[in-house]
Amino acid sequence: MGLGRRSGFAELRRPSPWGALALVMLSGLAMMRNGVDTDPGPPQPTRLAASAQSQRGAAPVPVAGLQPLEYAPASRVRIGSIGVDAPVMDVGLDREGWIDAPPAQDANMAGWYQNGISPGQRGTSVVVGHVDNEAGPAVFYRLGAIKGGEQIEVTRFDGRIAVFEVYGIEVFSKEDFPGVRVYGDTGHPELRVITCGGGYSKANGYDGNVVVFARMVEVR
Repeated sequence: MGLGRRSGFAELRRPSPWGALALVMLSGLAMMRNGVDTDPGPPQPTRLAASAQSQRGAAPVPVAGLQPLEYAPASRVRIGSIGVDAPVMDVGLDREGWIDAPPAQDANMAGWYQNGISPGQRGTSVVVGHVDNEAGPAVFYRLGAIKGGEQIEVTRFDGRIAVFEVYGIEVFSKEDFPGVRVYGDTGHPELRVITCGGGYSKANGYDGNVVVFARMVEVR
């Protein structure tokens, strides 16, 4: 999402159902950082190195009797600990076969890939959003500051709220993004929230992606 969005794109024609979603990570979910060069930018879970430093803990033990939900699109995402309360729009593919992004000018908008897993279904649902745009910070500017044990609430169009507990946050280089690890089915309803992160340059934008790992622990 942003300037130079094609750099690092993966091909859509892949056998994995996550092939299209992989485009989101590799394209760069950001515009250009504003301000002077000394601006520290958005908080980061780690500094990007040759390989990402893990901040993952043990995933929450599935709650007894908690069943996966049926399919329903996402309508809103809330992350109280970092001040996120944003509508969610469905995103698909553009005319050239690349994953679409929420409108860059709408700073408080997240996107959910409508042909993927819906939040609360068994499998891994993915919510994405800009870290910033040409005007300043955007919806997931503070995503890198989230901590394990904090909760993410995703409201669905069927009126249910899927509540996820964070158990990890990492930053990955776009050149070595572990799609299977991020998108793979763990056998439980999981959520990944993703934005740009890592190092930044005016020429190339952000060189990594911040990924939050969370598992469903409650349905309201």
